Amino acid sequence: MPILPGSVAPKSLGESYLHVLHALMLRDMRTRFGASLWGYGVVVLWPCVHVFMLIAIYTFQKLAVPLGDDRALFFASGAVPVLVFQYISREVMKAVISNRPLTYYPQVKLFDVIFARILVEIVTGFLALLVVISVLLCIGTNPVPSDPFVAMCAYLSAIILGIGIGTINVAIIGFFPGWLIGYALLSIVLYISSGVMFLPSYMPDKIYYWMKFNPVLQLAEWMRSAYYPYAGLEIDYLYITMFGLTSITIGLLIVKHVVAKMSA
Repeated sequence: MPILPGSVAPKSLGESYLHVLHALMLRDMRTRFGASLWGYGVVVLWPCVHVFMLIAIYTFQKLAVPLGDDRALFFASGAVPVLVFQYISREVMKAVISNRPLTYYPQVKLFDVIFARILVEIVTGFLALLVVISVLLCIGTNPVPSDPFVAMCAYLSAIILGIGIGTINVAIIGFFPGWLIGYALLSIVLYISSGVMFLPSYMPDKIYYWMKFNPVLQLAEWMRSAYYPYAGLEIDYLYITMFGLTSITIGLLIVKHVVAKMSA
């Protein structure tokens, strides 16, 4: 990488890579909703608005919740892991589309663009989680789970699954650009069937059996089991973990072919 007059040369290739990664992350934060702090604030608050609109609708209609007596806690505990998964898996795919011209620079690789967006989405999701927790505290809801370790594992699993599906989306969109619309439609189906607005275990056994193959549904149940341990929710932890890790592996293997296609 050429060194401009008056600049300080990076001490190592690792430091140079960190500079590239930092620049890509800043570009993501500044370009998606305007080059300002308020613009990035919109990115953080967007999923929070989704959660609280859902809570408001069910509160005004005075609908009972399947577990407990707190509507806000029930919906937030199911929506947070699902939204974390959806935002990461979608935005990682969109990063390749919006930042593809940057890969023409020899210092920037496709994996750098993907990794930078993953880090941005993890930070954004965590900030959104802090906002949700703060609002729940303000309205008198206790957001602390009965089993914090289980809740943390569910949140991390949502990140892993989001990265895995997002990586596969990158590979697919490299060959079929129209998949951006296709995944948007699939996301709606996954969200509706994930159990954010209802408790899937109350469904008939034959239907619930097939619904359990949706790893997003199990993410919601995993998080809810941390808040409602008495509900007896059965989660296949190995299935969710292996689904996420396998998705990452498959996605990275296919991305190699996407890189070759972009370089051609």
